[in-house]
Amino acid sequence: MGRIRYLVWKELLELGRDPRLLGIVILAPMIQLVVLGYAATTDIRNVPVVIADGDRSAASREIIERFSFSPTFTVAALVTTGSEVDRYLERGEAWLAVVIPAGYGSAAAGRRSAALQILADGSDANSAGLALGYAAGLIDMHVQQAVAGPGADPARRGGAVLGTMEPRVRIWFNPRLESRDFMIPGIVALLLLVVTTSLSSMGIVREKEIGTLEQLNVTPIGRTELIVGKLLPYALVGLVDVLVVLAVAVFWFTVPLRGSVVLLLAMTLVFLLSTLGLGLFVSTISSTQQQAMMTTIFFFLMPMVLLSGFVFPIENMPEAIQWFTYLIPLRYFLVILRAIFLKGVGLETLWPQALALAAWGVGILWLAILRSSKRAA
Repeated sequence: MGRIRYLVWKELLELGRDPRLLGIVILAPMIQLVVLGYAATTDIRNVPVVIADGDRSAASREIIERFSFSPTFTVAALVTTGSEVDRYLERGEAWLAVVIPAGYGSAAAGRRSAALQILADGSDANSAGLALGYAAGLIDMHVQQAVAGPGADPARRGGAVLGTMEPRVRIWFNPRLESRDFMIPGIVALLLLVVTTSLSSMGIVREKEIGTLEQLNVTPIGRTELIVGKLLPYALVGLVDVLVVLAVAVFWFTVPLRGSVVLLLAMTLVFLLSTLGLGLFVSTISSTQQQAMMTTIFFFLMPMVLLSGFVFPIENMPEAIQWFTYLIPLRYFLVILRAIFLKGVGLETLWPQALALAAWGVGILWLAILRSSKRAA
């Protein structure tokens, strides 16, 4: 234990001697969480829409008012013909265009069918799809009220009884449907992965470059002691980062933390076993810090981010890729974090993910110990 303690102290001294590195390790994750917390959201607000009112009736003005007072939309322009909306969509000045044809008001008053046209800029397919859904819902509410008439029974539409069943929707775990509550726990996991893996991947390589590894070769320190001595300091740094970013997530972004903080920290330690073991493994197969960094980014970090479910739903991936994602430790930690944050579940529910994460961490750490050698040049 004495040898490991001195190795840990040595690594902490090296980190402390470089204030810039220490600032990057501690402050950068907090800054990145704040930036990504605002940027990484699938919610849409203030969508610019152009409305072509060819009817100029009370019914068409009501539609315009609905879009004007909706927090989702901003009326960028009002025109009179459908041909005028093209230039707004082409220039990107509007995402959506609503075309109200002449005679719409009289058709609505006479309870006859009337077609409204909605045009969308599909360059950003995801945002366009969400905006179309919001717009269709808003117009559908207007049509239902118009057909029912003022003061009419909501169970009647055009004089026909639609029944007495009233749907009541209840949303669990994220009642506000805020994508930020879903994304920020994932950002916490992503930042922890990047910081700890990058730092530990340069641990042994730095010893090679500055020549201190040769000095360690003549000491009685074993391979396991060397690995543990390299791993513990970065584990401490990772825990500090976790506490900092969790404080930002809970107190700045008000993401609900419904589960056990103790369980969350315990699962974080298991995840650190995976990230630090991976970084140390990369360190044992790299000759320079630059090579270690490039290997970490292109062969491990990018595939993990893309295939973990953080960006793209795993269910939408081809079946062969879905099987491959079981090799991604970030996949399991994302499930654990989001379940603890939003659902408040315990280990009795999360034990499969915890077991898989622990097995991955032990396996990669064992591989790093096998690959390491005090006498590696």
